[in-house]
Amino acid sequence: MLFDDHVIKQYDTQPKQTIVKLNNMLKALQKVIQLIIVGGFCCFGFIACKSTKHSIQPYFHDNTAAYPAFVDVYVPQVSRIQKEDLLGITVSSLNRESNDIINFSNVNSLSLSSLPGGGGGGAQPIGYSVDSSGNIVMAFVGKVNVEGLTLEGAQEKIRLALNKFIKEPAVNIRFMNHKYVVMGEVNKAGAFNLLDDRTTILDALASAGDLSVFAKRDSITIIRVVKGKREIGRVNLTNREVFKSPYFYMKNGDIIYAEPLPEKLIPQPQNNSLRNWQIFTTIVGTAAIVINLVTRQW
Repeated sequence: MLFDDHVIKQYDTQPKQTIVKLNNMLKALQKVIQLIIVGGFCCFGFIACKSTKHSIQPYFHDNTAAYPAFVDVYVPQVSRIQKEDLLGITVSSLNRESNDIINFSNVNSLSLSSLPGGGGGGAQPIGYSVDSSGNIVMAFVGKVNVEGLTLEGAQEKIRLALNKFIKEPAVNIRFMNHKYVVMGEVNKAGAFNLLDDRTTILDALASAGDLSVFAKRDSITIIRVVKGKREIGRVNLTNREVFKSPYFYMKNGDIIYAEPLPEKLIPQPQNNSLRNWQIFTTIVGTAAIVINLVTRQW
């Protein structure tokens, strides 16, 4: 029996009716608890859906603009060679042996394990390093000062110097150490080579697999070194004015950070509420199981 003898004696006038009433009360309580659990899970699902629901902001959106639309474009500044730059220089001429000698630094590689702080297994071209005086050292011509020159200016200066030793040389120069970094809410964060002065923020984001669905498109942060200081700017990709921004074209050392939308970040108070609700539903669920077992025995 589930009740002691003194309890049965107390209700000896109507024992069956009393037990039936208690049983009905427990069943009713069980149904109430079940409704609370079901309602709780529905509320939990609603909160979860509400916290992640958002609309993706379109690029270059303007409801008032007519098509075709015309927007002024920011003209990028031309990069100039600086100290500690690493240049890839290739020379073509009618003398193949001379070409091989000059181009040795670009077609050969050094193992990264042989470089200070380098790991094993990788390799990089040697290139021509600009020293502290702004010079590079090349075969045949020796030192050539290239600091402050554009790539085109350096190409012409080296071509004229080689013209004394090589017949009809053609010179091509590119930066080998210019990079930019993309991080935050993108699909493939990382560091990427900056190939030229015409690389835009759109090119950079495309290299990183584009922004994720949780990226804040109207506030992309650009961190840039300007005259020895870190300059922090913002770009709004949802507005066509982005084409006028000085941050539209990438520069060496730029860092692009895509900030996440608030919907992705669950505040700490909300975390506590969800955790407390989970504890409550666990307790109520356990009570429902106990009541169910008791009523079955009756």
